[in-house]
Amino acid sequence: MKIVLTSDTHIPKKGRVLPGQLLKECKTADLIIHAGDWSSMNVYHTLSKFAEVKGVYGNVDSEEIKEYFPEKEMFVINGFKIGVFHGHGEKKTTEKRVLEAFQEESVDIIVFGHSHIPLVRYVKKTLLINPGSPMDKRMLPYYSYGILHLTDVIKSEIIFFS
Repeated sequence: MKIVLTSDTHIPKKGRVLPGQLLKECKTADLIIHAGDWSSMNVYHTLSKFAEVKGVYGNVDSEEIKEYFPEKEMFVINGFKIGVFHGHGEKKTTEKRVLEAFQEESVDIIVFGHSHIPLVRYVKKTLLINPGSPMDKRMLPYYSYGILHLTDVIKSEIIFFS
């Protein structure tokens, strides 16, 4: 199963449409996960043309988005338990907040956003993945999104583009 990961699209503030590089990847996705800060339901409508879309709301999302998406989500794919949480909150680092969000659950993978900083790393037995942002790279040299391949193993990568 191929899962495309994105977050922090901030449409229309950071652009009117999703980048072609991301949309091209979505054409071959079995699932798309958005880790919050959509800023517009148009992002959901665009992504859902390619595959099923799961996601959570972020700190800048409207009431419309908050009514449609939960703050935190968990599901199982190919035997792997995946948690999704944007990562916003007060105090601590984004990484510590997402780990705390799932401290009562045993998850294999946590997909999060908020910082716009791409990350793939393990904390104990949990894989943390922040796909960065395809629209707002902040001080980084490239935009980014992530890909998860789930079979009987986990393969993950961050795709960087300009």
